[in-house]
Amino acid sequence: MQTDTPTTTPTATATTTPTATPAAERLEPFFAREAPRLIDLADRIWALAELRYQEVASARLHVDALQAAGFRVTQGVADIPTAFIAEAGSGTPVIGILGEYDALSGLSQAAGAFDCRPAPGAANNNGHGCGHHLLGTAAHLAALAVKDHLARSGQSGTVRFYGCPAEEGGSGKTFMARAGLFDDLDAALTWHPQVHNGIVAGPSLANIQAYFRFRGRASHAAASPHLGRSALDAVELMNVGVNYLREHMRSEERVHYAVTNTGGLSPNVVQAQAEVLYLVRSLRNEQCTELYERVKNVARGAALMTDCQLEIVFDKACSNLMPNEVLNELMFKHLQAIGAPPISDDEQAQAGEFQRQALSEADIESAERSLSQAWRNPKPVFDQIDPYRAGHQRPMYGSTDVGDVSWITPTAQCNTACYPFGTPFHSWQLVSQGKSSLAHKGLVLAAKTLAATAIELFGAPATLAAAKAELLQRRGGKPYRCPIPDDVMLPFKREAAAAARSSA
Repeated sequence: MQTDTPTTTPTATATTTPTATPAAERLEPFFAREAPRLIDLADRIWALAELRYQEVASARLHVDALQAAGFRVTQGVADIPTAFIAEAGSGTPVIGILGEYDALSGLSQAAGAFDCRPAPGAANNNGHGCGHHLLGTAAHLAALAVKDHLARSGQSGTVRFYGCPAEEGGSGKTFMARAGLFDDLDAALTWHPQVHNGIVAGPSLANIQAYFRFRGRASHAAASPHLGRSALDAVELMNVGVNYLREHMRSEERVHYAVTNTGGLSPNVVQAQAEVLYLVRSLRNEQCTELYERVKNVARGAALMTDCQLEIVFDKACSNLMPNEVLNELMFKHLQAIGAPPISDDEQAQAGEFQRQALSEADIESAERSLSQAWRNPKPVFDQIDPYRAGHQRPMYGSTDVGDVSWITPTAQCNTACYPFGTPFHSWQLVSQGKSSLAHKGLVLAAKTLAATAIELFGAPATLAAAKAELLQRRGGKPYRCPIPDDVMLPFKREAAAAARSSA
C-alpha cells in the first residue's frame, strides 16, 4: 500500500504529559544508570567515523561492551569481519534489534560548528552524516535493557543484537540476509536518527549499484587520434543516454552516478580506461531489476558507439522496505507513551541559531514534507510525536538494507529527533550536531522505545502471529529472494581480489 499523505491534515498532537507504559516505567532506573555510558560510546564512534566494511574499531567497541555485559557474541558472521550477533536469554520468541555504525566519506566536521570545517586532528576525512553512531548505540542500549528484563522476569525469549556494517553503499544487511542470519527471527526492530519523532510508516526504494568499466585504446590525441578509442567518451555517452532515459522512468524511480575513473590527467592521450558507478532505485525489486537492465543497455550502446569493451560489475543491492502496520501500531503506542524528551530553552535557542546560520528555508520546508501531518507549532527542535495513521504510507525516496530484513520477518522502525529541524542528511550540518545534547536525548528515546516494544512482544504471541500474517499478505505469496546474486562477492573481497590480480 502506497498512498500519499492528504494535503489537508489535522494538527500533530503534543506529548508533553505522556503516560508511560508499565514496561517503560520499569526500565527507567536501568536507563538512568546505563545511558551515560552508552552516550559516551556513541561519541567515541562519532570520532572514529569508519567507512563501509572498515568499521573495525567501531565494531570492537560494541563487541567488547556486549561481552562485558554477558552477551554471547559471534563475530565475523556472513563472512564479514565487522559484522556480529550478540544474544541473551533463551527460547522463543526471538526478537532482533538492528544496529549500524558506518560513516560517510568526505564529511569530517568540527562538532558544534555553524560552518563547514573539518574536525581538528581527525584521523580521516569521514563523518557520521547519517547518524549511525547514534543508531547502533541506541540499539545496543535497548538490547541491554531487554536482557536485563529477561533476567529479572525469568521470561522465555531471546534478544539478539545484530551488528550490521556497511549500510551506506554496502548493503551489509542484504549480504547477511543472503547468509540466512535473519531467518529464525520472530520480529525485528530498529530506528533511525531524524529531525522529528515518529514511526517509519512508508516503503523505501529498492536499489542496485554497479560499476561500468570501459576499456578502449590509448593513442596520441593529436598525432594519431584515429587509432584511439576513448573509454572516457563511452562514460560520457552513457551518462547522456541515461539522462534521456530519465524522461521514460516511473516518477518514483531514481538513477544516480559518480565517475570514479576518468582515465588520466593528460588531455593529449586518448583515455584507454574509464569507469562510472551507477545506483538505480525503484519501488520494488522486480521494477528495480527492470530499470537496471535498461541502464545496462544504455552502457552497451555507449560501448558500441565508441568501439570500447564494457565490463559490468554488480556491486550490491537492497530490497524495498515492507511496512508492517501491526508492529508499527505497537511501536507507536510505546513512543507516544514515553513521549518526546523535554527540550530546554537553551537547547531551543542553540538550535534556532544553528538554523539561522547553517540551514536554508528549503532545508526546513523539505523536513516538513517528511511529516505525516502538519506541524502547527514550529520550533527549532521538534518536541512532539508525529501521529501514526495506518494506511497512510508515503514512500521514502531513499533506500535501506533494513528492507531485506523486512521481507524475511516483521519489522518496525521509529525516528527520534536528534538534530535541529531541517538539518539535511548526508551533510556536514548533520555531522556537526552528532554529539549534541539533543542527539543524546534522541538516542535515549529510541532505546526506550525499542526496549519497551520488544518486551511487550515477548508476552504477545497473538501480536507476533498477526504481524507475520500481514507480512505474508504483503508479499503476495512471494518468498524473499535476495537481490544480490549468489555469485556476487562481498565488495571488500572483490576489491582485494582485484588488487591481488593487478600486483601479480
